[in-house]
Amino acid sequence: MKITENRTYDEISVGDSAEIVRISTEDDFYVFASASGNYNPMHLGRVDGDGDGATEAVAPAMWEASLISAVLGNLLPGPGTLYQSQSLIFHERAHAGDELLTRVRVVEKRPPNRIVLETRVERCSDGALVLDGEAEVKAPPKKLVFNDLEIPGLVIERHRHFDALIAQAEPLAPLPTAVVCPEEARSLGGALLGARHTIIAPILIGDPAKITAAAAEIGASLAGIEIVEATDHERAAHLAVDLVAGGRAAALMKGHLHTDVLLKAALRKENGLRAGRRFTHVFVMDVPGVPHPLLVTDAAINIAPDLRTKVDIVQNAIDLAISIGIEVPKVGVLSAVETVNPDIPSSLDAALLSKMAERGQIRGGMVDGPLAMDNAVDLTAARTKGITSQVAGRAEVLVVPNLDAGNMLAKQLAYISHAEGAGVVMGATVPIILNSRSDDDKARLASCAVATLHNARLHGLMPARRAAE
Repeated sequence: MKITENRTYDEISVGDSAEIVRISTEDDFYVFASASGNYNPMHLGRVDGDGDGATEAVAPAMWEASLISAVLGNLLPGPGTLYQSQSLIFHERAHAGDELLTRVRVVEKRPPNRIVLETRVERCSDGALVLDGEAEVKAPPKKLVFNDLEIPGLVIERHRHFDALIAQAEPLAPLPTAVVCPEEARSLGGALLGARHTIIAPILIGDPAKITAAAAEIGASLAGIEIVEATDHERAAHLAVDLVAGGRAAALMKGHLHTDVLLKAALRKENGLRAGRRFTHVFVMDVPGVPHPLLVTDAAINIAPDLRTKVDIVQNAIDLAISIGIEVPKVGVLSAVETVNPDIPSSLDAALLSKMAERGQIRGGMVDGPLAMDNAVDLTAARTKGITSQVAGRAEVLVVPNLDAGNMLAKQLAYISHAEGAGVVMGATVPIILNSRSDDDKARLASCAVATLHNARLHGLMPARRAAE
């Protein structure tokens, strides 16, 4: 239990001091931007705020000054303190990652209740003075003690994992991608966004008039982009598969057509895209507050997979996780319980999948199950249940029992936890980018990046790196 206690005017003497040490982070600066309305890009990570070709992430000066109020409000004088004035002189700039020492020292008492304090913020690494000044506060007249003051936690809605994936994909050669029926604004915009970031090189297949109208709607140019005419969705899907079979495209991307039409063409027997495994869908989720990408599978294709299909679901997810930089993916096979129950089929499948991984029938990752959702992703929950495992509490891949559970989980992450989801179909000879109609630009661009990274790894074009770095 944390106790917060103040010091009254009568308890304070000239020369008394207090200090705190804090490491500044990019998230601190985003919180400050949101609270203050100051969106100066000089303070935002990964943004070149002054056009010099380098990102800055300079600590906002008033955020630095707010560290002084933390000492005054928490320690000296503490709870009940009210500001009267504060002077500030800024000397050096702090940046994200800097450890800062904030110190206050009482220099004068002014009856009946005023305290004057010298205030300083220093950079710990070299002792440089970041700012100094003088504060005058009204000290609390009564002794106050608080136990466990509860402050709501904050989750910063940044998608740093997707930013990292996009940054990894941009230096690679653009992935030639057959985009099927990009005949409305979102699907066309996603393909063109991937092209602008040099992640994919789109070939647009569909009704030229509708594609042109969609481009006009979003104010985009189609100059230099090949359009293959196909006014029928089924024909467009088959033409896209022909482009892959002929070596002109190395990926498919779903536009404004039904998923089953696209997959039926991809699964055709002659010159199709079968590669020996079942087609399975993987969501790569960027969940704010989770320190790594979270893969959810299968949430879009296999409705009620049997054990044989689940083997392919797990193996495909492991392969994709490795492609985005997770060296040894930790796979949690979900059920309603964390123990094997013969009356719950998903718990039996989970246990068998775990044993199959132990015997080398599933390769490249660590697989454990059955795991309930809480002890798959939360280490404390896993320990509370007495589960000893390399996967429990640390899962990077979540294998769901069926499509219903996967679809619900992915949408809960998106709409309640504010996650973004990239969608890719695995098991084919090439990655198939499968976006939802509701996906925004970030999700569509991340889907392109995931497909490009997977293709690059398969062809030895880049070393795998950890996406969370």
